[in-house]
Amino acid sequence: MKKLTILCLSVILIVGCNNFDEDININPNAPSQSSGTQLIANAMLSLSSLSSSPTGEFMSQYLSETQYVNASLYPQVSASFYWIYQGPLMNLETVLNAEDELSGTEGPIVNQIAVAKILKCYYMWHITDRWGDVPYTAALKGAENFTPSYDTQESIYLDLFATLKEANSQMTAGAISNDIIYNGDMEKWSKLANTIRMLMALRLSEIDATLAQQEFTAAMEDGVFSSNEDNFVFKHLADANNQSYWYSQVDVQNREWWALSETLVEKMKPYDDPRLSIYGDPNRTDGDYTGLTFGEIDEIGTEEYSLLGAAIHAQDAPVFLVTYAQSLFAMAEAAKLGWIAGGDIEAENYYLMAVQSSMEQWGADMTNIDAFLAQPEIAYSSVDAIEKISTQRWIHLFMHGYEGWAEYRRTGYPDNMVSPGGADVPNRQMYIEAEQFNNTDNYNEAVQRQFGGAESLYGNVWWDAE
Repeated sequence: MKKLTILCLSVILIVGCNNFDEDININPNAPSQSSGTQLIANAMLSLSSLSSSPTGEFMSQYLSETQYVNASLYPQVSASFYWIYQGPLMNLETVLNAEDELSGTEGPIVNQIAVAKILKCYYMWHITDRWGDVPYTAALKGAENFTPSYDTQESIYLDLFATLKEANSQMTAGAISNDIIYNGDMEKWSKLANTIRMLMALRLSEIDATLAQQEFTAAMEDGVFSSNEDNFVFKHLADANNQSYWYSQVDVQNREWWALSETLVEKMKPYDDPRLSIYGDPNRTDGDYTGLTFGEIDEIGTEEYSLLGAAIHAQDAPVFLVTYAQSLFAMAEAAKLGWIAGGDIEAENYYLMAVQSSMEQWGADMTNIDAFLAQPEIAYSSVDAIEKISTQRWIHLFMHGYEGWAEYRRTGYPDNMVSPGGADVPNRQMYIEAEQFNNTDNYNEAVQRQFGGAESLYGNVWWDAE
């Protein structure tokens, strides 16, 4: 009997043992099936990876590489979106396809579905803005379809608008559990859905101003962020199991590989921007703030430049994904464009509120905020309003490089981006090479449709068409 027991225990993970009661074969601490809100929470855990990336920071020229400069020189290499599909999106799709199986003990099922839709939309918005046309309607089918077709970015945007509206309209009273973002507060999820819609609409300002204005104003009317308390933030913990990527690099591995770029410092230091002392540390040579030219080999030493600030690489540093300041910058631009009432008066009001909200979000010293905002180079002006709004928004989006890059591509600001070795800032990222071999026909069709058959970093996504 002893030998039989040992044998059963040794194979239990493979086939189980018929001599054991079913309850003995179940580990209550390792459930074989996740609940709906657990899958949603798992999808949330991947949010930090959307901004915790040196590549994103390079695309927006927030940081300069000090050690391996070639990594920041926009090499013609592919980037993978597989991890987003295989991880968070598949978790969310599982929830959306199992509505009848979800448990109401974790909060209203319609709210679980609504949150899953909003998160799916956010991830897909991120993907399509980086790569252009991507698998969408035919994706996430598992074994049913290993070679999904690519949807146009235009059709993806239209469906995301509709899905976000649908998610917002189906919400009801009652919190959901396992919500590590908003602790189940559905009012905040509603505001997030509308704010994402509004920001997406602004992205279309150069390609379809009529649709952009229509979606923008509708989202505003439905209710967007109204304070920094509404911010869509991923909160790391002071714990090795959920710590900041930058902490693991800078503090744990002692890597001084990233300095503030000269591009960034030039837009902040001359105006005594109080966020600069948050974003970076003074250099260790003379205590001044010094940016490293993007793409330039550091031949002097990292002590000459401003490295990442302590708050930025703290173990529990937050990741700001969608913010109140962003929504205010968007409304400032919309007022200037005539999409919403108020003209320059309202545009200036939103602009000033946006900058102050950004300062508050980052924990900057607000003592001299009035003097800062009164400087001619910072103060609102009807003549160069779009440039000032865009530049301050770019500064605000520090450490969310992909979003800062998207806004730069749309507006062309800030106006001091450099082209190391003659390489301009890319317009998109290239599809992972595996798609050429594993999804050949659909890959070729997407490349032909968008770029005439030749894929590169400098093909334009739909909303950035020249």
